[in-house]
Amino acid sequence: MRVLVVEDEPDLGDLLGDFLLDLGHHPLVVRSAEAALGKLQTERPDAIILDVHLPGMSGLDFLQLRLVRELGVPIVAVSGVATESQARECLRLGATDFMGKPIPLDRLGEILSVIEPHALSRLEESWRHDRRASSRALLALPIRVLEYGGSEHRGTTVELGVEGLKARLDASLRPRTVVRLSFTPPDAGSAITVTSLVIRADPDGYAFAFVRLPEADTRRLRDLIRRPPSR
Repeated sequence: MRVLVVEDEPDLGDLLGDFLLDLGHHPLVVRSAEAALGKLQTERPDAIILDVHLPGMSGLDFLQLRLVRELGVPIVAVSGVATESQARECLRLGATDFMGKPIPLDRLGEILSVIEPHALSRLEESWRHDRRASSRALLALPIRVLEYGGSEHRGTTVELGVEGLKARLDASLRPRTVVRLSFTPPDAGSAITVTSLVIRADPDGYAFAFVRLPEADTRRLRDLIRRPPSR
């Protein structure tokens, strides 16, 4: 999952970022609510960890913003001054959970494990919509697959879209495994490396959904798919 961490204490922000990486998530760490709003203009995280007491705009103010409420992303509020009334207010404003500091990382991991299936379901639905509504290019490209445990696999793409791809691999991967894919489109550009989710396996190969492909790479793939086949 892509997890936006809004925490003004640098050491704690770095700790949470490392913790999320160890769990196989992709952290986006910012130091203020204002910076978080800027990030939301270009990113759609799957979850947010939000400090209530921030310089400038507070976490409570952030929770009340229309943009944040309409985003519909699970938010875990945290506070160094944890009171029952503050917890109730955060939950009333839409936070999924509330935690005091120091943050119990085991409990945070449990909360994220509950949130993750919903995020993965959104990815799967996005991939299915791409299959129905978008063109896909039939391309055989070398691809490298890196699991978060360190295992590396090689294979060849079968088809390529802007939301995901299908590839044949020299590996056995379970559905809902999160991996890093690396492949180079035939457009004279650099390699694309993107966090991806294994959607399913069938006789034709493994289907992967991209987890927030950068906009520049999305444009590259869209242009490639629209390109007429060479004669």
